[in-house]
Amino acid sequence: MVIKPLNYSFFRQPTLSLARALLGKLLVKETELGTVSGWIVETEAYIGPEDRAAHGFENRRTKRTEVMFGPPGYVYTYVMHTHCLINVVSGEIGCPEAVLIRALEPCGGIDLMYQRRGNGKKERELTNGPGKLTKYLSIVKEDYGRALFEYPLFIAEGKEMGSIAVGPRIGIHNSGEAVHYPWRFWVQDNRFVSK
Repeated sequence: MVIKPLNYSFFRQPTLSLARALLGKLLVKETELGTVSGWIVETEAYIGPEDRAAHGFENRRTKRTEVMFGPPGYVYTYVMHTHCLINVVSGEIGCPEAVLIRALEPCGGIDLMYQRRGNGKKERELTNGPGKLTKYLSIVKEDYGRALFEYPLFIAEGKEMGSIAVGPRIGIHNSGEAVHYPWRFWVQDNRFVSK
């Protein structure tokens, strides 16, 4: 069965709606060694320029954040503490918004995942965090700016995952009132959700 990217129109929805809609969708990366994929089970929305936790806060436009000022549906990668993280650019052109993909439930390419992450890992530890899932999928900083509705790094149709839980985002302690925004979404009781 051929897995096809979602149509561009899927990404043209408000950021909070997109953060919810991404749950259960399939994130896929094709490489020379093979294809790996996982169901998205946790996301966080970042809505600049008023969101103190967002890289686009106060419309900060830098080389790193440039892709967020463009159209939705593109990859925003950045490195934090040696880990590469992947975000889906969202919102309107000119407004820097994005959705961080925080956790996946492994789907395809499990053997390749273990090669990349080590055979000593428990399955739930392979993709239960934003830095872990990028290692598993071989998502790198150079994927910055790719269209997520085209091969080789894309989001495909998913499956029903169950109830959605909502709460504050993780790891944004110095962000004023933004610490409390309920902009983290996850599949309730899914064992691959981070923390």
